[in-house]
Amino acid sequence: MTPRRIEVLPDHIANKIAAGEVIGRPASVVKELIENSLDAGASNVLVVVREGGRASIQVTDDGSGMEEHDAVTSFLRHATSKISSYEDLESITSFGFRGEALASIAAVARVALKTRRAEDEAATVVKIEGGDVPAVSHEGREPGTTLTVQNLFYNVPARRKFLKSAVTEFRHVYDEVQRIALSKPDIALHFISDNETVFNLKPAPLLQRLADVLGERKCEGLIPVEEKTGAVSVRGFIGKPAFGMRSRQGQYIFLNGRFIVNRTINHAVYSAYEHLLDKGTFPFFLLFLDLDPRAVDVNVHPSKLEAKFDDEQSVYRLLSSLTRRALGSIDAVPALTIQEGGIEPGTVGARFTTRQHSWPAGGTGTLWSFPERQQIDERTGEILPFISASGPVSGLASGPFPGVAEGSPLAARLLGTPGHLEGVGEGSTGVPGSVLPHGGARPDPGASTLIWQLHNKYILSQIKNGLLIVDQHVAHERVLYERALARFATSMRSTQQLLFPYTLELPAADFALLTELLPDFDMLGFDIKPFGRHTVVIEGVPPDAHTGSEGKIVEEMLALYNEYRQNDPTHVRENLAKSYSCKSAIKAGDSLNEPEMRSLIDQLFATSMPYVCPHGRPIVLRISIEELDRRFGRTS
Repeated sequence: MTPRRIEVLPDHIANKIAAGEVIGRPASVVKELIENSLDAGASNVLVVVREGGRASIQVTDDGSGMEEHDAVTSFLRHATSKISSYEDLESITSFGFRGEALASIAAVARVALKTRRAEDEAATVVKIEGGDVPAVSHEGREPGTTLTVQNLFYNVPARRKFLKSAVTEFRHVYDEVQRIALSKPDIALHFISDNETVFNLKPAPLLQRLADVLGERKCEGLIPVEEKTGAVSVRGFIGKPAFGMRSRQGQYIFLNGRFIVNRTINHAVYSAYEHLLDKGTFPFFLLFLDLDPRAVDVNVHPSKLEAKFDDEQSVYRLLSSLTRRALGSIDAVPALTIQEGGIEPGTVGARFTTRQHSWPAGGTGTLWSFPERQQIDERTGEILPFISASGPVSGLASGPFPGVAEGSPLAARLLGTPGHLEGVGEGSTGVPGSVLPHGGARPDPGASTLIWQLHNKYILSQIKNGLLIVDQHVAHERVLYERALARFATSMRSTQQLLFPYTLELPAADFALLTELLPDFDMLGFDIKPFGRHTVVIEGVPPDAHTGSEGKIVEEMLALYNEYRQNDPTHVRENLAKSYSCKSAIKAGDSLNEPEMRSLIDQLFATSMPYVCPHGRPIVLRISIEELDRRFGRTS
């Protein structure tokens, strides 16, 4: 007779296997027990661990407690008070709901539960070892619950040997307690490790809780954010670029109060920093997302760390736009400190990187920083770039000054009053690339400041608190880059037809690449047609391009595009926009007259990121009047 090969596992074995999905290490136990306390309405929670939780974990709370039947039943698998039907999974508001945590813990440890409701005379005590039959007794205690877990994985040697050192396990426990502390500033939380107090936190406003947990200095580098739409509300803090970190440890997302890990949301925030961070540096952020529980699924991971959104792209756009707007409200122009050896970057302001910016997956558009000039697609709800009467430009129409819309905090800090660097003339002539094809407002002569060109390379101007220095090439590069992205986003092309078409013969590989990219070249404003073997005819170019060098621009764009896509093959249009802007921008050595310089600065500070070029090079630097006074020995 053929022996049987399929057997139903005994409960004690099945429970130990299932415990591995929920309980990976002591930190998992701490997380589950604290979340149970919060679900029980606790306002005070005490966490005590020994040897990083390897020896013991104890969580005590002043929550509602349980009566005897519930206390015993709570250790059964899938026993829960949070849901009673499948439909309840669509609107989960509690931390726990599966009924797996206590059963999993009890299967692989020695557990003692002491719990009492306010109306009960005595507490129920339940003791279980390795999932055996519970022993029940009674004793006195204050209302609330204490759950003690000892010798985790004592009966699963294969799992226990994979636990790390006490120091490492403590680090993981610390992270879990810290997340709870940040997510629930309204509760008192006391954390003790090996008889030493780690946290003793009283209820406090969120910013004070941040200072208590992370330190006062961290709070100095925070920017508050808040936004509410019909479906989603966001509040919290993001870090200033100068306070970037070397790891992702300082990134917290709480969805309806629950800490989650979501790569899409992280990318939405991270991408908004663009080139403002050093390579290998990450921004701090602590964000609370609140939305209808029916619009999110938190039941996609055994430890409930992941979540799926019904409309993830809308959440992405909201967070990216919110972060860009917050970063746009601060002065990120780096200061220079003049030292005995020359001029070196100061510590104030942004730090730059050559990291390539990554745009939303599959998106051909971009999000812009300044909401007062945003347009919303009424059909899709997407945020669109600002469109002027003459075609797409980036971010904002040209305004009274750098930066930003009139009266903004950044403009006020840089200049004191609006109007210092208004655009002039009805257009720009004589500048390769047509710096301001759509014109600008004439300045008030009484408000204008001096502006001049240094070595046909840098533009210098007086600002409120010192001297502003702009690299003309990378400034124009940023303007053209964002204009190119706006054309891709809106499909609104503009072409300047050539009086005499230009015939360009290319190497076979470049011809094949150009043929592949022709639709994107067309959206940029190029009118290019194949003409025979490895030959094309250029009949039109974008208005920004310098006529007379159209063949050279196309050749150099293809060469540069090839270079970019080796590092980043996925973002075709962004790479093409970088190539176009680099090869079409005015160059160091091009002489600019005063109206052209003012027009360029106006357009630069109307972009979404006027501080760095698409490749990460700084565009703008500043020397403060205090620094100049110091160097000249002035005291007043």
